[in-house]
Amino acid sequence: MERYVISELYEWKNKKNRKPLILQGARQVGKTWLMKTFAQQAFSKSVYINFENEARLSALFEKDFNIERILFEIQLVTGVRPDSETLLLFDEIQEVKRGVTALKYFYENVPEIPIIAAGSLLGIATRHNDSFPVGKVDFVHVYPLSFFEFLEAIGDGRFIEPIKQNQWSVLSMFHDELCGKLRQYMYVGGMPEVVQSFVNEKNMQTVRDLQRNILEAYDRDFSKHAPNEEVPRLRMVWRSVSGQLSKENKKFIYGFLKEGARAKNFELAIEWLCDAGLIYKVHRTKKALLPLSAYEDFSAFRIFMLDIGLLCAMSDVPSQALINGDAIFSDYKGALTEQYVFQQLRLSDDNTIYYWSAENSQGEIDFLTQNNGRIVPIEVKAAENLQAKSLRLFIERNSALHGLRFSLSQYRKQDWMTNIPLYAVDAL
Repeated sequence: MERYVISELYEWKNKKNRKPLILQGARQVGKTWLMKTFAQQAFSKSVYINFENEARLSALFEKDFNIERILFEIQLVTGVRPDSETLLLFDEIQEVKRGVTALKYFYENVPEIPIIAAGSLLGIATRHNDSFPVGKVDFVHVYPLSFFEFLEAIGDGRFIEPIKQNQWSVLSMFHDELCGKLRQYMYVGGMPEVVQSFVNEKNMQTVRDLQRNILEAYDRDFSKHAPNEEVPRLRMVWRSVSGQLSKENKKFIYGFLKEGARAKNFELAIEWLCDAGLIYKVHRTKKALLPLSAYEDFSAFRIFMLDIGLLCAMSDVPSQALINGDAIFSDYKGALTEQYVFQQLRLSDDNTIYYWSAENSQGEIDFLTQNNGRIVPIEVKAAENLQAKSLRLFIERNSALHGLRFSLSQYRKQDWMTNIPLYAVDAL
């Protein structure tokens, strides 16, 4: 299975001022597979330590941060003395006390030793670590497979380059086929284990069973890692994501959780889920001016999940949706389509993503992104009705901008807006 993020690991390896690398991402997005695969490809030697399973090293960093002692103990357990030619892999680093803090001392004392650290719920662990090594580590984000990676996995990577090269006349011949592949992706999603199962078996029931297993594993994490008093609220927020996105106005409403619910009661639960990489908040911005963050409305936001396949499982979308034409795009008030578009936009760390709505609620833009000093208003169309009244009015009021509309229609460019097929979002 090809993961594009591995190119970022090679860039990290070749940096002159290389620091220990932390892989960030939710559980089961493929961090362990990624670090092991990279070690095999890019290094002659590697040492892999899973702190969840290796009891002999459970107190490795508790006594002190004497790097010579630490390296000696690693050698005793693994039989390998880490050096500049050895990639040191720390998995589930959040399970060992002061593990993340120790990365600072590796960087300061043995910067020549390459280190990659990863862990489930690492965002939770680092949030409460007062000695987080700010400025002493590098980061790479690992997400579920993108649509392009999904195409590679199912043997249809031949479509990717024409999409990237904007060869729309060629792609028009394969438009219906690509929309079919996109329906598959929206149901299967991008969790590596689920995608691999789909590739091997093409069994939708197995796909759904695996998705539900992942959702159950996340639910168990709530009880294991979250404060006891927050667990009920975590579950309420987590289980509401599908319903929140299926509303006409997708703004997160606390009252949707339970009658009388207030922000102060659920803020910690939402932040916990964000730190765990399970959900993402997209805030409203009041104006289309640089920087968008200066006009951010912290009281209004939408929540998206980490993976569209998991959202389908949570919403109990039937497998028949794959053969029922375009219903999977338009059902649930376009929630799945907006989740898909967000998931592809999020892949670029250069994208800052907001949404816009008027103060009087008359008109809204699904996404407003800022990338390299450029603001791009984006409208997502899941149904056949392609009227873009809100987008047109928005562009008329912000004439310096050019709009994008993602839909099931083929490529078309106008003076104020460009329509791009949904299967091409990843190319941006």
